[in-house]
Amino acid sequence: MRGLTKLLLMLDNKETAADGVMENAGGTDSGAFSGADNTGGGEDLFGFTSGSQKTPSKRYNQEDLEFIAAFYSPKFSSNLLEKTAKRFYEINADAFTSFIQAWMSELPIEKELLAFGRGIMAARDKREAETAANDRGNDDTRMVLNTAGKVQFEIHKMYGLLRFFPGEEGAYIARFAPDFLILPALGGYFTMRFGETPWVIIDEKRGLILSRLRSNSAEEGLPLKTEIQILDGPIAENSAGNSDEWEDLWRHYHKTINNESRDNPDLQRQFMPKRYWKYLPEVKN
Repeated sequence: MRGLTKLLLMLDNKETAADGVMENAGGTDSGAFSGADNTGGGEDLFGFTSGSQKTPSKRYNQEDLEFIAAFYSPKFSSNLLEKTAKRFYEINADAFTSFIQAWMSELPIEKELLAFGRGIMAARDKREAETAANDRGNDDTRMVLNTAGKVQFEIHKMYGLLRFFPGEEGAYIARFAPDFLILPALGGYFTMRFGETPWVIIDEKRGLILSRLRSNSAEEGLPLKTEIQILDGPIAENSAGNSDEWEDLWRHYHKTINNESRDNPDLQRQFMPKRYWKYLPEVKN
């Protein structure tokens, strides 16, 4: 499936999912953010730093990752969107969000996404757009909404399922392998949760790292900057901070808050599927 920012730009033309890849839809626009600095090496409009990893990925585009991270930032504003994306967002923000989340599923639903987005954009007013955005009788709309719901569910699930361990230079590190491309969407939440504490989240399945660190860890006064990187090589299985001592602390915490009289293994597996257990000290053994 094509990149997210490319698909958003395609909503204003008639190119189909079967046509050739568009190099630059709409002329001079290079992305769905009209003013974002996508050149790397600096802080952009949202306080989100362009990734330092310049090696191109066969699967992921840096611009798309930064777009999602910026969209989930508390500083997001529709005024910073390219005109096509801005019009889509302003006619129905929920539909715009569903479009992004469905793309994050990485499923081959480009045709459905384009049909869904163009249906919203063709609405004569917001009421008509609202009807189109929620028409589950339409196959394309139903596919997009169902897929977006699964992605949103995993995002919220990971707010509570990531387990952080102290790593080098004072940063707390969490690892996971989510079903969907949700890593860029986690930055806003964990920035608010950790405050001035540096953190790193590693998606081992995709070779992606989201971090909020100081440019010089030796200088406490420097502000934290959020950055997402595409790694070119494999990620080591174990981090230095993932020690038995900290795993024991997680187990002790879980045992302390757990009410054994209310244990429900079936419900636990529903909210903590076995594929996540590798990263959960309280259940992985």
